[in-house]
Amino acid sequence: MHVQDWLETVPAVSIYALVALVIGLESLGIPLPGEIVLVSAALLSSQHGGINPVVLGVCASLGAIVGDSIGYAIGRKGGRPLLAWLGAKFPRHFGEAHVATAERSFQKWGMWAVFFGRFIALLRIFAGPLAGVLRMPYWKFLIANVLGGVIWAGGTTAVIYYVGVVAESWLKRFSWLGLVAAVLIGVASMLLVRRKAKKTATEHAAAEPEPVPAAE
Repeated sequence: MHVQDWLETVPAVSIYALVALVIGLESLGIPLPGEIVLVSAALLSSQHGGINPVVLGVCASLGAIVGDSIGYAIGRKGGRPLLAWLGAKFPRHFGEAHVATAERSFQKWGMWAVFFGRFIALLRIFAGPLAGVLRMPYWKFLIANVLGGVIWAGGTTAVIYYVGVVAESWLKRFSWLGLVAAVLIGVASMLLVRRKAKKTATEHAAAEPEPVPAAE
């Protein structure tokens, strides 16, 4: 089956729901590939007339904002024992080194760590819960959360959508090969950015002294 014919069979509502759910769960603190899902969905929207990129961007933004807010509430209630439990369950994502790096970012940048954390894979899963654990005022968290969520989700959707539109004729010509290649390029780009961000965070952590624990 031609890729365009297959895309026409994908229900738009299922794409919207999947994107909102995965991004929401990732923002809540569960390590899921939200960025990869959003990139793939935005690419689909450029080739599938039934998937509205504006609606897709709105759903992605809502998932990010709601997920972060739930993560904030959980972190505020669970406190540091929650981070210790997450570290035991997900050591690759919530290990002591990662938590320390994220905490230094929050102590240095405050609400801007929530905003810019939306664009960095490691901080994206920490932003909500850690802001709650550190008891950041909710109004500051909400402003940074909404701005970061809308700009990240909307911007990613728009960029990938227009890239897909420009490449439409190429994708049609090569059918499945073109679609797979485009998705792989997108995934490779995200992984490269993630690796660079992780390397920068590690170097930054090694260069700075350990933070002084905040007073209760």
